[in-house]
Amino acid sequence: MARSYLYVPADRPGMLARALERGADAVIVDLEDAVAPDAKDAARKAAADWLAGISPGGPTEVWVRVNPGPTGLADAAAVVSPALHGLCLAKCESPADAAAVDGVVSGREAALGLAPGSVALSPLLESAGAVLAAPALAACSRVAHLQAGEADLRAEIGMEPGPDERELLSIRVSLVLACAAARVGPPVGPVSTDYRDTEALRRSTTALRALGYRSRACIHPAQIPVVHEVFTPSEAELGAARALVDRFDTALRAGRPVIVGADGRMIDEAVVRAARRTLAAGR
Repeated sequence: MARSYLYVPADRPGMLARALERGADAVIVDLEDAVAPDAKDAARKAAADWLAGISPGGPTEVWVRVNPGPTGLADAAAVVSPALHGLCLAKCESPADAAAVDGVVSGREAALGLAPGSVALSPLLESAGAVLAAPALAACSRVAHLQAGEADLRAEIGMEPGPDERELLSIRVSLVLACAAARVGPPVGPVSTDYRDTEALRRSTTALRALGYRSRACIHPAQIPVVHEVFTPSEAELGAARALVDRFDTALRAGRPVIVGADGRMIDEAVVRAARRTLAAGR
């Protein structure tokens, strides 16, 4: 599972050439906000050419953020390739938006001989309506996880978050619930625009982890080590999780589906599930 998603502008050849060397688990080649309106066509071609030169199956996931509307459908048609892991759907408002991209991607997969469903989708929710549609969007075909475009969202609803960002709590939790209900991956955490303040990044990323997030988008390579640190279980956490799972599995084989922890707490499969997730994240 990717912990970090690094945005890279499609129209910056130097940055694009080094994108896979920055240490992120995934990169998002940006055809939307980072590209000027009159440079969209050139950026689309640059992204498609770059993807064509990448060998599929590498250690870094490659995503492309496509524009909304007809421009985004053209983006999707151009960039689907064996090396593409998925598309981030900017300003995705409804299941109809996701379905339109799904149709284009299905056609390109068939034309290129790719396995059906090989390209994932990640809707970006950037309006109040999109957030309210989160459960339906998470349940759409191909969707791997959701993301919130919080800058656009704050502007629309007039929200002014304080230092601890508690004002965003209900929105962030709603995405976690929508993804869990749809049985897709946890949402990708929002970007932090001040890449120089690594301590603030660590605090906010730790808060996101507590809510159920397991990854975060980054706008600068300097943010990647902090994001990885927060979302990677420590050796102590892994050891405790491994011991709990081993003890529970032993008890289960003996016909005891509930055990008592050292602190006197009752432990059943629901509790052990969190420990199994910790072990999976450490692999």
